Amino acid sequence: MRTASKWLSLTVLVIAEAVGMNLWFTSAAVLPDMARETTLSADRQALLSSAVQAGFVLGALGLAITGLADRFDPRRVFCLSALAAAAINLVLLLPPLGSDLAVAGRFLTGALLAGVYPVGMKLAVGWGLKDRGLLVGLLVGGLTLGKSLPYLSAYLGGADWRLAILTASLLAALGGLLVLAVGLGPHHATAPRFRPAAISLAWRDSRIRRAYIGYLGHMWELYALWAWVAAAAGASYMSRLDVVAAESLAKLTAFLAIALGGFACVLAGRLADRLGKAEVAMTALAVSAGAALLSALAFGGPIWLNFLLFLVWGLAVIPDSAQFSALVADFAPPHLAGSLLAFQTALGFGLTIVTVQVTPLLASAVGWPVTLALMALGPIIGLVAMRPLCSRPNP
Repeated sequence: MRTASKWLSLTVLVIAEAVGMNLWFTSAAVLPDMARETTLSADRQALLSSAVQAGFVLGALGLAITGLADRFDPRRVFCLSALAAAAINLVLLLPPLGSDLAVAGRFLTGALLAGVYPVGMKLAVGWGLKDRGLLVGLLVGGLTLGKSLPYLSAYLGGADWRLAILTASLLAALGGLLVLAVGLGPHHATAPRFRPAAISLAWRDSRIRRAYIGYLGHMWELYALWAWVAAAAGASYMSRLDVVAAESLAKLTAFLAIALGGFACVLAGRLADRLGKAEVAMTALAVSAGAALLSALAFGGPIWLNFLLFLVWGLAVIPDSAQFSALVADFAPPHLAGSLLAFQTALGFGLTIVTVQVTPLLASAVGWPVTLALMALGPIIGLVAMRPLCSRPNP
């Protein structure tokens, strides 16, 4: 009976996480259509996406320091965060398009999503100990699938970008209500509060330091790809298709590239429990780096080849994410694990504020091929840092 309850709760949780997190790339998915109605500079377009990253960093740190998910039922924190984010997302519909109010709305949306992703993770890991690689993989797969949904809505809605934004808000609200049906697992416990002293351990312990560097290398490319894969693919396709057809195919490419990564997270989680977390993470980093470099070389070439490479890249760019967090949790003293994970998240998403903002500006200056190739630097550095961890027994 407990097993049935576990998997029913996890199924509902993954669905709630997916539709709740679909708000993340709402503006990025509709930017080409929105830009046709108003003048939006490259800097302003990037700001609509990077503001979400900045908001999430602040929200995640606030959640860790205040312990809100421990002081209150985490399901209610998740629910209220998703409902509030769904409402604020509608600011994107208000004129003038892309205004400071829209950017502020994106920032608040990111801050509120900190009450969805980390809190959903807390709910998931409460259902197991030995299979936590799989549990975390399931949740990361759900949120990855959710982040692909705005691109699907934009693709199906065509030029009617307002419908995509409304759909995103409705789905997020649904996710907030669904999570109330999720049960608390037998291993659900209060997470330790954030301890500033843990920051020094992140540098002094070589295992944790290497896992951090691997995670930062992963985050270097992850959100830059997710936020701008449609723009990069569209620019590549335009060498052989008209603008409308290229942009439509680019939306589909972005949806599939991100969504496929979600399914890969589940497989990676299962393999990590058997083969080792560091080994799985390094495999994903290597494939991702290779796909980035090949996408740069093939840019503007045959559409089928570019399409395939973007899909392979999307498939490999995310499965390692959960394993970096799991490694830090394995290596950290139990009383500092929560603080070290919170600090890791803050560093990673802090980096993405820069990469998401700079990527389209760099593409405008030096072109997409060079920009895509530079994305490979992160996973390459991560590979070098992580290599010594593969010789260690998996805890």
